[in-house]
Amino acid sequence: MFDRLDDMLIHYDELMHELASPGVTDDQKRFQRLMKEQSDLAPIVEAYKEYKKTKQDAEESLAILEEENDEELRELAKEELSQAKKRIEELEYELKILLLPKDPNDDKNIILEIRAGAGGDEAALFAAELYRMYVNYADSQHWKVELISVNENGIGGFKEVVAMINGKGAYSKMKYESGVHRVQRVPETESGGRIHTSTATVAVMPEAEDVDVVIDEKDIRIDVMRASGNGGQCVNTTDSAVRLTHIPTGIVIYSQTEKSQLQNKEKAFRLLRSKLYDMELEKRQNAEADERRSQIGTGDRSEKIRTYNFPQGRVTDHRIKLTLYKIDSIMNGDIQELLDALITADQAAKLSHLQETA
Repeated sequence: MFDRLDDMLIHYDELMHELASPGVTDDQKRFQRLMKEQSDLAPIVEAYKEYKKTKQDAEESLAILEEENDEELRELAKEELSQAKKRIEELEYELKILLLPKDPNDDKNIILEIRAGAGGDEAALFAAELYRMYVNYADSQHWKVELISVNENGIGGFKEVVAMINGKGAYSKMKYESGVHRVQRVPETESGGRIHTSTATVAVMPEAEDVDVVIDEKDIRIDVMRASGNGGQCVNTTDSAVRLTHIPTGIVIYSQTEKSQLQNKEKAFRLLRSKLYDMELEKRQNAEADERRSQIGTGDRSEKIRTYNFPQGRVTDHRIKLTLYKIDSIMNGDIQELLDALITADQAAKLSHLQETA
């Protein structure tokens, strides 16, 4: 591990030298590539530099203990040695995590798809609340949310909603949200005060680039029509809505949120590419079953991952057995604590799997 880190340190210095050279910005593609590489390496380099410095501090404290007779100095050295040893252990673990293979999709934008499951209107209302939760979280991260399509149930609920979330690292955080979300509460329509259980399914897909998926135009049927549901002045009066049918897979994409047919078509193709890319990822993950089992963020979409219990004010993530008693703030988009816990658990599982197979 340390030989690899030493090589990274040398490479990082070379990168910094290149970035400081005159005319580096003349070739923008090369400049951006260098900047990204520097940005990716910086956290590892900083942690390794601190590790080396702390190791040196520990050796100096040890030398004082071996050479000094002054009791006061020895006590101080003992304390500093103890602190240094503790920090060395922390940094070793941190470096192992930082050196884990990175998911190549982590920096991508995402397609978010939420569907009402069991529970009728109550499930649709819950799906709409989940969508608002994610929109609020995206706002807190300064990400941009673009609605692609929505199928409403007439009372404020969503039978299905699809949106694109654009932001650096969106997939790295949101990929843990794929799966079945369950809500337990007393619906407003329930006169007897009985608790009902409803579900909604969330799918988070990395946005595919043109280079990730090539779509043959012969495989696509395109239909245009008037948008349905609530729209602006032009939305419902022109043939702006677009429906794409991918014949080999049977995937149907419907986009109606823009006034322009061209913009709706572009959004529909972005979603189709991402769905096909996601299908390919799933095939690969199924082929690597052992690795998939060791990862929190790639679970089966039919798996129940989280329960939102309103009477008890709690949210429980079943994958990591974490319960938080702050359902109101979570439903308002405060999901960072959940995501951080999932990221930590995922990293620990990957590290453990790596050590077992080493």
